[in-house]
Amino acid sequence: IYREISRGRGPDGRYSPWWSHNQALLRRARPKPEKLRASPALREVVNGKLKERWSPQQITRHLARACPGQPDMNACPETIYRALYNGLLDKRTVRLRTRRTRRKKQRRGIPTKNAIPNMRPVHTRPREAEDRGRAGHWEGDLIVGKRQGSAIGTLVDRATRYTRLIHLPGGWKAPQVRDALVAQTAGWPASLRRTLTWDQGRELYHHEEIEELTGFRIYFCDPHSPWQRGTNENTNGLLREYFPKGTSLAHYTARDLAQVERELNARPRLVLGDRTPAE
Repeated sequence: IYREISRGRGPDGRYSPWWSHNQALLRRARPKPEKLRASPALREVVNGKLKERWSPQQITRHLARACPGQPDMNACPETIYRALYNGLLDKRTVRLRTRRTRRKKQRRGIPTKNAIPNMRPVHTRPREAEDRGRAGHWEGDLIVGKRQGSAIGTLVDRATRYTRLIHLPGGWKAPQVRDALVAQTAGWPASLRRTLTWDQGRELYHHEEIEELTGFRIYFCDPHSPWQRGTNENTNGLLREYFPKGTSLAHYTARDLAQVERELNARPRLVLGDRTPAE
């Protein structure tokens, strides 16, 4: 209300709602010339500060301190971002510290249609899985090939570090991952199918069906928290010796994966007292 009264006063200093409303309509008129296009002096200052790796927020605060009472020499961060993305600034020498040249899409307040339903958070996982005292508590993920065109599922036991690879010849969308997990773990003893911890990847959208068909109780990590399944992350790093990043994984057969399993599970681990996962 204070700001409205301050900028809505008429020439005589009094506030009139009718006059203020007309002024608001004039201010709202579009298109308006971009502030940095219309002011070479302001553009030069912004260019210089961006070259010095200042952020748009820092530039805005600097302008407010250096040019008080000069609206033509003030700019909000959004004005600077727009000028940068629209090419009004020097593209050859001016860039954000993030190196981003276009706006990152934002979905604030928009519900995610494809969210995984009924996820069980990792914080509710039983203590038995946390202390690594018994086998049967697994962590899982995918390693993805070139251009996301192929993938291999990876499972590693938290206690023994024993690794199993899931062959995904038909792709790695949710139905294919569900069918492969069910088919390739069905013969395991029930004592080795206790819990499975995964990240929030869409490939496990059908986790409730997987639980029903396999006996696993599936838990999901928090977003962007790979350390909550650190054993699997470490194992995926070891597997990249066999499946390098940037290469296609489509030509590996189930026999190839079994050979990699045998080699990795026969490798001694310091964390196991120099025993192998197979031992």
